[in-house]
Amino acid sequence: MSELAYRRAIEKIVQKEAGKNLAQQNKSKYQLLKNGVEVSFTNAQGKTEKKTLRVFDYKDYQNNEFVAIRQLEVSGELYNRRPDVIGFVNGIPLVFIELKSHAVDLRSAYDDNFKNYKDTIPHLFNHNAFVILSNGIDSKVGTVTSPYKYFLDWKRITEEAEGEVSLDTMLRGTCAPQHLMDIFENFLLFDESSGHIVKLMAKNHQYIGVNRVLENVERIEDLEGKLGVYWHTQGSGKTYSMVFLCEKIHRKFGGSYTFLIVVDRTELENQAYDTFSGVGIVNNKNVIAESKGYFSYFL
Repeated sequence: MSELAYRRAIEKIVQKEAGKNLAQQNKSKYQLLKNGVEVSFTNAQGKTEKKTLRVFDYKDYQNNEFVAIRQLEVSGELYNRRPDVIGFVNGIPLVFIELKSHAVDLRSAYDDNFKNYKDTIPHLFNHNAFVILSNGIDSKVGTVTSPYKYFLDWKRITEEAEGEVSLDTMLRGTCAPQHLMDIFENFLLFDESSGHIVKLMAKNHQYIGVNRVLENVERIEDLEGKLGVYWHTQGSGKTYSMVFLCEKIHRKFGGSYTFLIVVDRTELENQAYDTFSGVGIVNNKNVIAESKGYFSYFL
């Protein structure tokens, strides 16, 4: 392809889209970074072609460039700011880390720094995957739309590990190349069921649990079709876990998998539909089987 085609792809990635707020910008850029940037170019035969350029290599995580920069000065319209750490992948700022002294309450990293940066240098967060706040003792992770109460711990890297709240566990669990790219590709959602965009990142147990199920999907024949039980406590996000699981199976294994969700209350049926439709997975109420006849038809 011509150099012009690559320049056009870069322009699509970096340009600010007029009339969109930060959440809308972030969602739009996420789709480009996740699925690739479509460009048109004239080939050697003089014909117009379209191709999708991939920003990241999800099959071989090491085939990406990972760089963390401390105190990088970022220019805003009125002020310049120096965030503590910005994590780049192939030149794209995916991770924002705000660090405080252990004597400072972690809440101040959110109220005094993160919120200020969103106001003064909002373009830094257009491509952001997630945000880490830490005072060396307590560490939490959230997204550009998360209120502080939804910044959560990341205590384990594996299911067998003993839970530990630490910056080391947080960084190794979310920012190691294989985990960072997996989270970016498969464990971020944009929920619009409330009328505005809420960006969601999988909780620690959802990330580990869904990937454990995926391991069993890879050997489903040996397991005679039994993937096991993925247990949740009330309010731990089981419907979002279903979304993450369904989406990753489709993305990684392809094919025409059918997922059947069985509930025992109308309330849960509505909740499941609202969640799947809110994140853009389904948009047709006809996917709900209202009788045995409908059920047979769907299968």
